[in-house]
Amino acid sequence: AEPPAWALGPAQAAALLEEAADLLVLHRDFAAAVERCEAGCDSLGPGPGPGHESFAEVKCSLCVVGIQALAEMNRWREVLSWVLQYYRVPEHLPPKVLELCILLYSKVGEPQVMLEAGSSWLRAQANQGLPELGSLLELYLVQVLLPLGRFEGAEELVQGCTVLDSEQQLALLGTIRHSRRRWTQREETRSPAEEQQDPAAETVLGVLSQKLLTMLTLLRRALRSMSNHFYLLPYKKMLLATFLLYLVVVRLDPASPTSLPFIYKLVQLFRQAWAAVLSPIHRPPIRD
Repeated sequence: AEPPAWALGPAQAAALLEEAADLLVLHRDFAAAVERCEAGCDSLGPGPGPGHESFAEVKCSLCVVGIQALAEMNRWREVLSWVLQYYRVPEHLPPKVLELCILLYSKVGEPQVMLEAGSSWLRAQANQGLPELGSLLELYLVQVLLPLGRFEGAEELVQGCTVLDSEQQLALLGTIRHSRRRWTQREETRSPAEEQQDPAAETVLGVLSQKLLTMLTLLRRALRSMSNHFYLLPYKKMLLATFLLYLVVVRLDPASPTSLPFIYKLVQLFRQAWAAVLSPIHRPPIRD
């Protein structure tokens, strides 16, 4: 007998989940893994039908694999909007998906992305009976609210949570007070020089872009001045310099917190390669 029509979606999604996991772990083909996850979520449709427990479990697992694949491709900015395609609103996110999103955006230094989504999930009436509520509240507190200095909101959230007993509430309120004291001490001991560095830190990417543009301008002028002698340049070194420049300007994501040291290394490598190109051996001969 053929399976009922409502069972075809979860069965197909489960097969796609297995393929996506293999692509992620064994083949490291992250783009293909995301495609399988998307196909699996689409096959499940907008909402649960009969057998909704297995439906929800497969859908959650597809999103977990998809989040990991997106993070591997440095497409972490897309993660929250990507999962909301399949859950519509943050309140409907499975606890595991919400946990991964909070940890991901905290790790990349963008906890504010989860500020509203996490608050909506924790305050939703449908989530108050979930066993993961207490641990997710603490995670949201430590990874999102406290790093952003949202101490009043943190206290309000803890005091309004009915699943926490008095001992747990006191422990979390103590954590909030300790974090507030450290925040105040940092503000009081911050030197004027450090305060002046904050705008520079915020615009470091803009400054770096200006440096790259300046370097490109100088490169263009040098090439223009050498246009009559281009046939004398070693082509392998020129290709190396062009490739490094391509990595710096096009391929590298400057918004990633780990990108800046790598950018500086690439700039240094580019300068070394360009110096090799313009070494005395390959300079144009002086004409009388």
